[in-house]
Amino acid sequence: MTHNLQYQGLKIALFEPDIPQNTAAIMRTCACLGAKLEIIEPCGFSFYDKRFKRVVMDYMDNRDLFFFKSIDHFLDIKKDQRIVLMTTKGNSSYTNFKFNNNDTILFGRESAGVPEKLHKIIKNRLKIPMVSSKRSLNIASSVAIVLSECIRQIKLI
Repeated sequence: MTHNLQYQGLKIALFEPDIPQNTAAIMRTCACLGAKLEIIEPCGFSFYDKRFKRVVMDYMDNRDLFFFKSIDHFLDIKKDQRIVLMTTKGNSSYTNFKFNNNDTILFGRESAGVPEKLHKIIKNRLKIPMVSSKRSLNIASSVAIVLSECIRQIKLI
């Protein structure tokens, strides 16, 4: 699928997702809340995987789904756009951040996050505050939490 560079609106980007059910749940969340979903390949599963299809149901709309061949392709396309990295290593809470309508909110791979080079080049690195003894939230839950805050701030719905 080609990327619509003219699209203005919130975008959720997933770096090399590896759990089909999570990606499908995120796709449903994006469809219901009006965000575009961007997948940075390689993807760790097939979109024909029965686990993916069971969760995504009829919410997969190719007009709202974009693929990037690699992280370098993604960064090249996004060079003039703001990328916000959601990470447990973030320097501030997502609730203290002013989101814009055209932001791309990047989430790391479920099993490994994003490469260190992305932590170094992406200026806006945010976290969801959690109980200190816990490691991380499910990525699908994290996307829903952050996307809801974006919509609240921008008053899109």
